[in-house]
Amino acid sequence: MMSRRVEFCIWSGNFVIRMLLLLLLLLPYDEVYGMPSINCSIKDDPFPIPHNFYQPGNLSIGMIANQVGFINNPPSFMQHPTHLTIDEPMSVTKNYQHILALAFAAKELNKDPNLIPNITLGFYILNCYHLGRMTFKAPLSLLSGQRKLVPNFSCNELKKSIAVIGGLLPETSSNLATILNIYKTPQVSYKHGATEMSQIKNFPSLYQMVPSEAYQYKGVVHLLHHFRWTWIGLLAMDDDRGNQFLQTIVPILTENSICSAFTFKLPKATYMEEVVEEMTVKLSERYQYLMDRKTNVLFLYGEPPVVTYLRIIFTKVVFTSLTPLSKVWIISSHWDFESLALQNILDMETLHGTLSFTVHSNQLPGFQEFLQTIRPFWAEGDGFIQIFWEQAFGCSLKHKQEDVEEICTGEEKLESLPGTSFEMHMTGYSYNVYNAVYAAAHALHNINIHGSKHRRLAKVGRLDVQNIQPWQLHHCLKRTLFNNSAGESVRFDKNRELVTVFDLTNWLIFPNGSFARVKVGRLDPFAPSDNQLTLNDDRIVWHRGFKEMLPVSVCNDQCQPGYSKTKREGEKFCCYDCTPCPEGMISEQKDMDNCFQCPEDQYASKERDRCLPKVLSFLSYNEDLGITLAFLSCSFALITVAVLGIFIKHQNTPLVKANNQDLTYILLISLILCFLSPLLYIGHPGIVSCPLQQMTFGIIFSVAVSSVLAKTINVVLAFMATKPGSRMRIWIGKRLTNMVVLSGSFIQVVICTVWLCTAPPFPDVDMKSLTGEMLVDCNKGSVVMFYLILGYMALMAMISFIVAYFARKLPDTFNEAKFITFSMLVFCSVWISFIPTYLSTKGKYMVVVEIFSILASSAGLLGCIFAPKCYIIVLKPQLNNQGQIMWRSKSSRID
Repeated sequence: MMSRRVEFCIWSGNFVIRMLLLLLLLLPYDEVYGMPSINCSIKDDPFPIPHNFYQPGNLSIGMIANQVGFINNPPSFMQHPTHLTIDEPMSVTKNYQHILALAFAAKELNKDPNLIPNITLGFYILNCYHLGRMTFKAPLSLLSGQRKLVPNFSCNELKKSIAVIGGLLPETSSNLATILNIYKTPQVSYKHGATEMSQIKNFPSLYQMVPSEAYQYKGVVHLLHHFRWTWIGLLAMDDDRGNQFLQTIVPILTENSICSAFTFKLPKATYMEEVVEEMTVKLSERYQYLMDRKTNVLFLYGEPPVVTYLRIIFTKVVFTSLTPLSKVWIISSHWDFESLALQNILDMETLHGTLSFTVHSNQLPGFQEFLQTIRPFWAEGDGFIQIFWEQAFGCSLKHKQEDVEEICTGEEKLESLPGTSFEMHMTGYSYNVYNAVYAAAHALHNINIHGSKHRRLAKVGRLDVQNIQPWQLHHCLKRTLFNNSAGESVRFDKNRELVTVFDLTNWLIFPNGSFARVKVGRLDPFAPSDNQLTLNDDRIVWHRGFKEMLPVSVCNDQCQPGYSKTKREGEKFCCYDCTPCPEGMISEQKDMDNCFQCPEDQYASKERDRCLPKVLSFLSYNEDLGITLAFLSCSFALITVAVLGIFIKHQNTPLVKANNQDLTYILLISLILCFLSPLLYIGHPGIVSCPLQQMTFGIIFSVAVSSVLAKTINVVLAFMATKPGSRMRIWIGKRLTNMVVLSGSFIQVVICTVWLCTAPPFPDVDMKSLTGEMLVDCNKGSVVMFYLILGYMALMAMISFIVAYFARKLPDTFNEAKFITFSMLVFCSVWISFIPTYLSTKGKYMVVVEIFSILASSAGLLGCIFAPKCYIIVLKPQLNNQGQIMWRSKSSRID
């Protein structure tokens, strides 16, 4: 039985709904998508919205204001909800300027003969009291007509609104969009709505006079990067709007290397009892988050209730043992310093130095003069002026009462009010209201000028005012482009959001409760990414607790240049340790994630914080070592020339004749060249000098060693030829010695030629061997050929040494073998020690080792072979005669 009753109820309900829809379809419509018209003889709304402002006109623009509110007690279900509201309303006096901005725009338009001529623009402003049910009622009243509330119907003789401006709070804007979207009525929100860009399609009738919040978040990131703040706190109301903010901003901060130290959710206290409970019970626990010393920057998603709540906290702290906050507050553009009458006593100095991205505004000509004319009865129908005037000036416009100390004279001036109550300069939101009115007016003007298939034309070609429908404005409103009276361009982008900039404002709070806003920067969302935020750092005033120093907000101190960041396990990436850069790597900026290598032509400084240019390193004549070696080379060459001169001068003496003059001259000349060859190694290596170094060294030394070998063989053959019947006499002479010298040298020439043809030496730059130096040297081309030359010289030297060693005891008259033995011993010792020494050095010191080996081995040959002979020739000439030679020969035979 119960199920049948339920089915019957459902069927009955559906039937009633269908009948109502059919009745609506049968009613006459003014236009497509219009509301059905009825006879407006019905009575006025029995429960009208008390705070309203109506000015008649041919066409009317509606506005939902957020100036007056009530504080509610929690429902007890013991009495009617209407009795739970405190009778005395509270005015957000600062928002009254939004209403005046609309009135000022309408006044200008009605005087302008060029824009919507012959049309009087009126307006109808209703308050929504921050309540959802009143927010829904307000747009229905605007669509029905003044003082009428007939949902889904329009009284033709009463001017309904063709566009609606509002609301100030996101919830208000979202609720308005839900209603107005049904009737295709344009809604121009002068503050951020509850919709995101991804939800624009769900509200095709919504236009926003503020750019998307995403641009603000980019601006905050630019601001944090500018001051190197990477450790910040996030504050938002504990509701859907606040949660959506936190879910959006945290990933954006993370992507930009910024961490949230904590997220502080402020409770949404709807009723006064809840506010008291939060302040007394949970304040100390929540306040500790804000006291974090590392977190000196707090980003507040600044809906007006959030700031009010914080000001209550700051005021409470003054009367407790808690430490007042000294922080940098960054607040989104939703926020403005505004005060209810009872909030004037709340603390504001904690917010001194606040930075906020405020809606861009400009001062309009004549607006301040217009404000100066405002008096309590300045306009008939202004239902907001009384409560504003009484609560702003603290007086009463009514007859004197017991609880009222002062009666308003009506001559009070708005410019005498503090900035928290009212500002004479046009605020950003008032500027948006003004531009919104003009945007609607230009849309109407364009319809009138260019025509549209959706409107009717009067016979004279002007707009038929009585038949204009709100939905007709969309086509022109989306394409709105004009310059306002301040000379600034106004237009919407593809998302129906205003194309404009944000001002970065620095709020200065003075001890007397007054404040000043200073523009210290500008956020241009349409500028290049690197230049979207421009700042004037010198104009920023920080909170007094920072003592005029730039605040720091990081998890730990920054890593200095020369160090890189190392992540701490279990902590957020903004908390890290600093690790010195490895050898050869640098970090030239603070807080670098990784160290990096310097370019090849540079090297890391000792502190590893910068790259220094490498110097060219080669053995040059400009340094002491190069000069010393060049001096030694020339000195030994001159000594050898002197020895050659001695031998030439005394060429007819027995001693010189007995030692094969030709071989002696060849050996001395080759030694002169050997001593001079190191000069090729000093100086900047070149294409010619590199091959010449090795070829000269190999060939000249081969000649010298071949000459020594020939002298050794000649000594042995000479001794053997003295024996009776010896046939060795035929080998004694120039033919054998020349053959030994030529053949020994020719083989080396062949090796050098092969080297030159296959892989010749060439100048090269070594970037890596030494820190701080680019080694300019001669690359051997073929190391094998280089050591083959050395090996061939070593082979001839060993043969000379062995032959001379066995001939060292021959008679002195003929014996050079003893001196040759010593010379070859020195020669071989030098070049054997050369190889490990050469391989263990780098750069120009390899050249030094090679030069030293050349000089040492050449000096060994010169000293061991020719020093004894020069001693006899120069110092003991008496021994250099035939008699002495014969006597020494006989003595040797007797021995």
